[in-house]
Amino acid sequence: MDAERRLAELGIDLPPVAAPVASYVPVVVSGSLAFVAGQVPLSEGKLLWSGKLGAELDVPAGAQAARRCGLQALAALRSELGSLDRIRRVVRVGVFVASAEGFIDQPKVANGASDLFAEVFGEPGRHARAAVGVAELPLGAPVEVEVTVEIES
Repeated sequence: MDAERRLAELGIDLPPVAAPVASYVPVVVSGSLAFVAGQVPLSEGKLLWSGKLGAELDVPAGAQAARRCGLQALAALRSELGSLDRIRRVVRVGVFVASAEGFIDQPKVANGASDLFAEVFGEPGRHARAAVGVAELPLGAPVEVEVTVEIES
């Protein structure tokens, strides 16, 4: 996998690894899988977006927030694995969307993260996914993204 080269080609600089906001670790490796804890869109410990989709935020803003969460997940994976080139494929992505009543475009918001993984990894970046509307997320975040990847040993 040439994920590191692809990031450079795309001009993508990964953000610093977000510090956990509660009692968990950013990444757990078990066998050939790495599980990334849910990421909310942070910069220097502060939310970049807040509120609910369909109220304070529209779909493009939500997709941007989901992309930021995906970038943070990649940063956590690089930190844990040493290189994103160890990733064989993105297996599953879970996207939680803080949704106002009647908001039904969670899949469009989730595409912000999904499209990022396809850009970076190509076909191995295509994955199974859940896009779920929720009442509230930690810190008032609009989106939270968790990722499971298969890795080389």
